Amino acid sequence: MDALLVKDLIQEACIAILKIGAPVLLIGLLVGFVISLIQALTQVQEMTISFVPKLIAILATIVFASSYMSTTLMKFTHKVYNQITVQPHEGQ
Repeated sequence: MDALLVKDLIQEACIAILKIGAPVLLIGLLVGFVISLIQALTQVQEMTISFVPKLIAILATIVFASSYMSTTLMKFTHKVYNQITVQPHEGQ
């Protein structure tokens, strides 16, 4: 494996990680922002109020985006497996 192939593989792995994690992180960020805005407007500063809506939103995002996430991960895995070459032993 040469350095260019490793660099490309690491770059594609980072892109795949971003594609898989971005929907969940963005929804969590958005719901957290909305809940904190509501808490600031109503002056209710209870920390547990934001936990349940974020948990529900993140779980719903995982359920709805799971096919996209698994497809992205399978494409990356197939690409990695296709780049694996079997080297013959030197003694043979």
